[in-house]
Amino acid sequence: MGFRDIFSLAWRTVRGNKLRTGLTVTIIAFGIMALVGIITAIKAMNQKFTESFTNMGANSFTIRFRERTIKFGGPSNRRQVQLSKKSARKEKTSNLGKEITKDQAELFIRQYSYPSVTGISVFGSRNSIASYAEKKTSPNVMVMGGDENYVALNGMAIQDGRNFTRGEVQSGTDLCLLGFDVANKLFPNQPARAVNASIRINNVPFRVAGVLESRGSTFGFSRDNLIITSYNSIEKHFSSGNSYVIAVMTGDLLRMEQAMGEAEAAFRPIRKLTTTEESNFALDRSDSVAETAMKSLGFLTISATVIGLITLIGAAIGLMNIMLVSVSERTKEVGLVKAIGGKSKMVQRQFLLEAMIISLLGAVFGIVLGVCVGNLFAVYLGTGFVVPWNWVAGGIILCAAVGLSAGIYPAIKAGRLNPIAALRYE
Repeated sequence: MGFRDIFSLAWRTVRGNKLRTGLTVTIIAFGIMALVGIITAIKAMNQKFTESFTNMGANSFTIRFRERTIKFGGPSNRRQVQLSKKSARKEKTSNLGKEITKDQAELFIRQYSYPSVTGISVFGSRNSIASYAEKKTSPNVMVMGGDENYVALNGMAIQDGRNFTRGEVQSGTDLCLLGFDVANKLFPNQPARAVNASIRINNVPFRVAGVLESRGSTFGFSRDNLIITSYNSIEKHFSSGNSYVIAVMTGDLLRMEQAMGEAEAAFRPIRKLTTTEESNFALDRSDSVAETAMKSLGFLTISATVIGLITLIGAAIGLMNIMLVSVSERTKEVGLVKAIGGKSKMVQRQFLLEAMIISLLGAVFGIVLGVCVGNLFAVYLGTGFVVPWNWVAGGIILCAAVGLSAGIYPAIKAGRLNPIAALRYE
């Protein structure tokens, strides 16, 4: 018998045992579905991260306050500063705990001479209420303070109206830019009407200079539920005491390292640090946030792989048991095949092909279900249809290996049956 005849016989046997085949295929399919589904969801999350941070620009970085690290230990519970060398920089104890102030941020902007676009921002509130006439938002509106470059540095765009001017920022004029969701809440279906309107933020009157374009949501949280005003207005009305953040965007990605070095050199004297003291501020590249978040998803990938492998190991054991039962049930059939001239290798190939067919059927159903389940999460995030082709191919290879490993022993056992003893088996 040729391979086609053996395959046809194996396929008919698999189809003839629908219940047994269905249960085994289901076990394998759930293992692959868990693996491919989670990987598909992770790929959708990576895609969303990429989309969310792309607009921030890979050629920009921020200077922010770095909180001190306190180590507790020893009988006196004192903060310990460890130095590996005498020349190593020490932490400046007199400046620890001091956030970046508005004066320091403005002084940096004036003194930083490297060709770039710079901006100042400060956090105001995350639970503010905006109101206009009888309309009012929920108490979850984020208020940020910035300057005339804040919109461009954060990858935003103005849909209606205009941006702040330098003079309005310096004078602390009570102007604001509304996120699309806030404008749509106060002016339903007509957000453009918000321009030049007088609204209230926590009962403080502000005039609307413009409305921002919608940026959608990230992981179910809207990025349009915010209000931007000048950082001087934040200082007047919110008194948050938060540390200021300085953003720098260069014109060339290749000059980022040089720009960051210049920025650190310029800001250290402003923070009154000597050459032997460690910087108490941090420089963060915009793309490093996305990179860090994406790397953290690697743990989920490992978890998904472990879950899938455990399920597939269980499926392999179950498939082997089923094939051994099949050998016992079909002992007479094997004896008859051998009695009419069938060889042991042919019998072994038939049983091995049966195990492979069942395993690959589980792979196909599991991959389809996994891609569908994973893309439900992609739809929730608002990304495009995602197919992890490398894991699809890997899943097929993995299931083929499961079928091969689970079918070898039953196939060898079937091939070694004595035809006379098999025909007399009851």
